Amino acid sequence: MATFIMLSTLTDEGAKTIKSKPERIREVNKELAQLGATVKAQYAVLGPYDFVSVVEARDPGAIARVSAELGSRGSIKLMTLAAIPIEDFITSLK
Repeated sequence: MATFIMLSTLTDEGAKTIKSKPERIREVNKELAQLGATVKAQYAVLGPYDFVSVVEARDPGAIARVSAELGSRGSIKLMTLAAIPIEDFITSLK
């Protein structure tokens, strides 16, 4: 499984949804599982992003599908980053 970092910013519509139905966050995480990704950790953050999620998926194609699906809803904007375990990174430099 590959690890990805998803940085999320709510749109106005998304913020209204979360305010009226905070449990929607957990529902979306379950939907990610149906799309082939697993949320391993998730944080609400202060600053330019609203959430940071650590997500596992089998490959970049699977996470691209997740990003496309979530982004198409109009409630969230995403930046998805591939995360390389530091030991793998160090090994690749040798």
